[in-house]
Amino acid sequence: MGAVMPSGRLLARAMANYVDPDAEGPVVELGPGTGAITSALIDHGVDPKRLVLVEYNPGFCALLRDRYPQARVVQGDAYKLRDTLWNVLSAPATAIVSGLPLVTKPMMTRLRLARDAFTALAPGAPFVQFTYAMVPPIPKSLPGVSTEASERIWMNLPPARVWVYRKS
Repeated sequence: MGAVMPSGRLLARAMANYVDPDAEGPVVELGPGTGAITSALIDHGVDPKRLVLVEYNPGFCALLRDRYPQARVVQGDAYKLRDTLWNVLSAPATAIVSGLPLVTKPMMTRLRLARDAFTALAPGAPFVQFTYAMVPPIPKSLPGVSTEASERIWMNLPPARVWVYRKS
């Protein structure tokens, strides 16, 4: 886990709101941990059968398989997303939602993750990431990528912001 506690309900709900629950393709969650964001996605109307949960920790994988038996749990390294998902997705993802602690990683690692995420996503589909930092976790000025940010979610501990990146 990259945080002192799982994502709060308001933060998880804010992230889920950027995902189209009626889309057809898979929704990939990176670093689901104990499933706080996963639950918000399901509450938002995303069919659990569409969920692909990429988790590194084997203990969390077992927990996620118990809690979300219809979801596909993939034990793998989200920072090596291309390798982790190469034989998992049968269609482009309609969203990637990330609970990874991106700002703790070097910028090149973050940019590689963004590149791999956009490769797995359908055109225009969102890459949704939160951060506790005041600055965006991925630069806002990537060529061909639009960026938007939520208001700061003060009720989360610590306060957070959701960033959404879309490649046209």
